[in-house]
Amino acid sequence: MPTIETSGASRADTLSARFGLCHSGGGRNCVVDGDTFWFAGERYRIADIDAPETHPARCAQEAALGEAATRRLRDWLNAGTFTLEPAGRDTDQYDRKLRIVTRGGASVGDALVDEGLARRWEGYRRPWCQSSGAGGSSSRSGLFGPAS
Repeated sequence: MPTIETSGASRADTLSARFGLCHSGGGRNCVVDGDTFWFAGERYRIADIDAPETHPARCAQEAALGEAATRRLRDWLNAGTFTLEPAGRDTDQYDRKLRIVTRGGASVGDALVDEGLARRWEGYRRPWCQSSGAGGSSSRSGLFGPAS
């Protein structure tokens, strides 16, 4: 099982967990979607990214990309030790703990963005579904074209 380091204001704790997949959680160690997971009874949101929704997705493209992001986050969390670092405010409007998730100084958020499975969080959500006839190009491509 991976070891998890949680950064707090006064100390860092080392814990162990194995993550599965879940739609909502409720105390288990599991990944809800590409930017949300449950750990030790607490719900966390990766503060520096926005990943596609899976439940409910708004189109087939978002569903497929969201499932890929969800599996990738689960695999990343299960691959070894990581740290949960405070990210400004403590919780979001849904009472999820906002944290930057890192391993060896590398952010899982950065990894998901680099792989085209998430976007940088800019303070608001943008649609993941492409309208027909939408054009444009990007140097970063996700599973279904531009990730940004």
